[in-house]
Amino acid sequence: MSWKDRLGMVHIYTGNGKGKTTAALGLAMRILGSGGKVIVVQFMKAPKVYGEYFMADKCGFKIESYGLPKFVHGKPDEEDIKAAKRALERAKEVVKSGEWDLVILDEICVALGFGMLDVEEVKELIRSKAKNTELVLTGRYCPEELYELADYVTEMKEIKHPYQRGITARRGIEY
Repeated sequence: MSWKDRLGMVHIYTGNGKGKTTAALGLAMRILGSGGKVIVVQFMKAPKVYGEYFMADKCGFKIESYGLPKFVHGKPDEEDIKAAKRALERAKEVVKSGEWDLVILDEICVALGFGMLDVEEVKELIRSKAKNTELVLTGRYCPEELYELADYVTEMKEIKHPYQRGITARRGIEY
């Protein structure tokens, strides 16, 4: 039996603390180091902004970013919603394909929290994934009803953060 035959579980990394995407990318490094294939579908993150985007090719994984070059504050506009739906359609394709050992749906929970996606559609996506595809969903605001479909649920809890002292996001750390 190959190590890949034991893949197929679902992870959720959520909560208001730092480290959700970082944890998912750490898992990606493990899979890559074992000879696996990884794809990251980013919701709400624009291409060519976040450090991981620039390292994907060098590290041997694929990253596709579907966010717009702006942050969503409050109510998302129609273009934000369309971008999230494009990401969801692509995510459906990759989780079903069986081509990838690890699929990371980065910030999908934020898109759910902002009402940009339908939770039932995401539940169906999880149920439809290929048998030996490990799946990770990241982001704040994960609906608890997704927990029942997951094998791992980790909540990152913010206890202390430099934002509280007025320190803004730093390249290489927060993005």
